[in-house]
Amino acid sequence: MGAQARLTAARARRTRHAPYASVSGGVRLSVPPELMEGMRPMTKRHKKGTGNTPKAEDRHWFGKRQSARSAKSASRTGTPTTGRGGKRPAESGPAAGARSSGTRTGGAPQRRTLDSPEIVMGRNPVVEALRAGVPGTTLYVMSEHTDERVREAIQIAADRRIPVLEAGKPQLDRLTDGAVHQGIALQVRPYRYAHPDDLLRGSTKPLIVAVDGITDPRNLGAIIRSAAAFGANGVVVPERRAAGVTAGAWKASAGTLASLPVARATNLSRTLKAYQQAGCFVAGLDAAGAVAVGDLEAAADPFVLVVGSEGKGLGRLVADTCDLLINIPMSGRAESLNAGVAAGIALYEVAQRRGGS
Repeated sequence: MGAQARLTAARARRTRHAPYASVSGGVRLSVPPELMEGMRPMTKRHKKGTGNTPKAEDRHWFGKRQSARSAKSASRTGTPTTGRGGKRPAESGPAAGARSSGTRTGGAPQRRTLDSPEIVMGRNPVVEALRAGVPGTTLYVMSEHTDERVREAIQIAADRRIPVLEAGKPQLDRLTDGAVHQGIALQVRPYRYAHPDDLLRGSTKPLIVAVDGITDPRNLGAIIRSAAAFGANGVVVPERRAAGVTAGAWKASAGTLASLPVARATNLSRTLKAYQQAGCFVAGLDAAGAVAVGDLEAAADPFVLVVGSEGKGLGRLVADTCDLLINIPMSGRAESLNAGVAAGIALYEVAQRRGGS
């Protein structure tokens, strides 16, 4: 056998024992059959991180994290933060104006929980709140902001035994949610509302004032002041879409909130029906009422006076629930009265029917 024949036979034997061969560096390497069992063909592996990194907003966990941060902020400050990155979006219009004047608004993006404290901020608002007897729990002051108004606020707080704490700008910024605080802020404790049934106790002929659609805390405070002046047992406010007892209501009530209970009703129409079942006559104050408030004889008995807002008046369901709609006769050119003024006039007439008590 020649040399060429022996080379051909050797190549044939290698091919039978190695099903495939790999080439590395130009040299063909054969793999023994016993090592081929269980082996997988090699594929090209892609390196991680070579693509574009997605933004945080595009990741699946971004929405849940922002919701958790907003809930945590709401539990701490009473006002949830919303918007990109957990920050409050820019405001314009009345909400922005209310922020700069030192009071928090109650709009949807800034809705406070019922048990969260209120923050009054700004030198003039804080001093006025303390003068009006607003029940503050803590006064926060920056040491470098000590003008005459700040010193007066500190003196009033000390006389009323309200703790005064020195706070830095970062702490006040967090407390006020970034609003203009002028280096001073007053934390007001949440108002403890009574139950509507509590207003029926302690009197054989109770007089109750219910408000519907009153969104201005100053109007609510004026109604509470009139109710206290004319011997009412208390005031009922709706839980939703209505003003509650805030620092503004405290100031407008001239301190009468300290002695007159305010109840909060989940459903005002249902509460009025419960008063009717308890023997009370429910009359709604409305410009289209058929009877003048001074001619209402039922006012001498257990009586509930319902006052609506100046613009919209009484709601349809509340008006339908009332036993009678009454009005205040007016001979002038004015079409309507402010809710606080109307409530005061009506309560005066009711008090005259009840013997001036």
